[in-house]
Amino acid sequence: MPWWMSIVNAATQDVVAFGALRAGHRLGAVAEKAQTDSQLTAEAAAPRPVLVVDFGAQYAQLIARRVREARVYSEVIPHTATVEEIRARNPVALVLSGGPSSVYAEDAPSLDPALFDLGLPVFGICYGFQAMARALGGRVEHTGAREYGRTDVTVSGGLLHAGLPEHHPVWMSHGDAVTAAPEGFEVTATSPAAPVAAFESIARRMAGVQYHPEVMHSPHGQQVLSRFLTEIAGLEPTWTAANIAEQLVEAVREQIGDGRALCGLSGGVDSAVAAALVQRAIGDRLTCVFVDHGLLRAGEREQVENDFVAATGARLVTLDDSEIFLGHLADVTDPETKRKIIGREFIRSFERAVTQALEGEASEGRAREGRGPGDAAGTVEFLVQGTLYPDVVESGGGAGTANIKSHHNVGGLPDDVEFTLVEPLRLLFKDEVRAVGRELGLPEAIVGRHPFPGPGLAIRIVGAVDRQRLATLRAADAIVREEMTAAGLDSTVWQCPVVLLADVRSVGVQGDGRTYGHPIVLRPVSSEDAMTADWTRVPYETLALISNRITNEVPDVNRVVLDITSKPPGTIEWE
Repeated sequence: MPWWMSIVNAATQDVVAFGALRAGHRLGAVAEKAQTDSQLTAEAAAPRPVLVVDFGAQYAQLIARRVREARVYSEVIPHTATVEEIRARNPVALVLSGGPSSVYAEDAPSLDPALFDLGLPVFGICYGFQAMARALGGRVEHTGAREYGRTDVTVSGGLLHAGLPEHHPVWMSHGDAVTAAPEGFEVTATSPAAPVAAFESIARRMAGVQYHPEVMHSPHGQQVLSRFLTEIAGLEPTWTAANIAEQLVEAVREQIGDGRALCGLSGGVDSAVAAALVQRAIGDRLTCVFVDHGLLRAGEREQVENDFVAATGARLVTLDDSEIFLGHLADVTDPETKRKIIGREFIRSFERAVTQALEGEASEGRAREGRGPGDAAGTVEFLVQGTLYPDVVESGGGAGTANIKSHHNVGGLPDDVEFTLVEPLRLLFKDEVRAVGRELGLPEAIVGRHPFPGPGLAIRIVGAVDRQRLATLRAADAIVREEMTAAGLDSTVWQCPVVLLADVRSVGVQGDGRTYGHPIVLRPVSSEDAMTADWTRVPYETLALISNRITNEVPDVNRVVLDITSKPPGTIEWE
């Protein structure tokens, strides 16, 4: 798929705005979190949108992305939007997203039946499918049967699935089920736990499916969604995104204005692309800060200090704060607490970096302009982060969205941050970020590298974090990465977290003696967006080589295990 067909959601973007940090002044009062609207548009005048009504789904933005891949303009709105507010947006169709609730729950997101009186084409997905069926007079029941993950559906006609195999896999995630379609709707698919897995009414231009067509694990899902848009809703596939990289640069330039910014580099693609975007927008008014928190993989500091600087020419300040981070993490085992500690200490590190950055700028400026040492250095008001949409939704962002885990740069931020956040990638997915990075000229060594969490190895240690455990995990991770590359799997395996079960010891035999070593867990997954993932079928020969090397070369490890769980139900990271 061409990169420019990927989505940058042009709908409302939540940006957390905080008070400005002024160098030389005491860090002051707690800044109140505020939401501001930032609009990115693909064209000067956007066409009428397909509105994706978000019922708290993990996939609402992914649905919007799929709609745009079908070359139809889309935006996301919360389920709390009223019928009149929806009418005012002048949509051409509605898509009702999934969500974590049961339609019968007391606090479940509601669906106003008046929505169906607008005369718009409507497509329901998962929770949206059930809410739609119930509002139109169908029946939804808690049958006691559940379907999570890959499920086979049986097709029995209809336009959505015409020409598709009678039996084919889809991705399900439901406990309740539609047991009777609304009057006038044809049941077009079933599954073992869903008597009504799909229905449609061509006359009313409405349809829905119990499964998730937007995820890659529903192999015919994009075709089904496109058929609704073009054949049932009657929309023309004429929309394509403009130059996304250029639009993001302009948006950053407008937000920062004449200000200065810091960018926290983690070593990963997200922060690197965010930094490259901001540097393109404001030039040397950006200072990149790389914090060595002691939780990095082998070779990561060197890559940032060499490859990124060589590619961008960015100003880079490196702080070694590993003692501080490890001190605060001592004896902490809860993963949420780890994330919040790391998020807090990152901010503290950036605050310390302000003085260093401004002193450097001031020295250069004084040398150029002949100013004295007492002249003001200025201010740094903005902090750039490589936050992606999956980070936001998993941290509970969006109306009714469940908190899967607090990402250090979202739910892990302290309340007294005094920077204004700049997050140009906040509504992008990983593959889109990579595409933008290539447009900006970043080297493939950075753009194509496997994702790595901001909290680093700390959340890949199940148990407390200390230097010895970090050394153990770092050595095992380096072996896995080396052998995956040697086997040519870097483009097949989207990510392979390596996990140390630090509080677990299992019996083994090494050197004809009894050992009690730690298990190492391998978690190879395939994904394109981090919202869903399937475990990657790594060749046995590669797994055998990895296991043999780890148990031979890494002290205190006598067992290597493979995680074969998809997402859902398991997350990618263990924690």
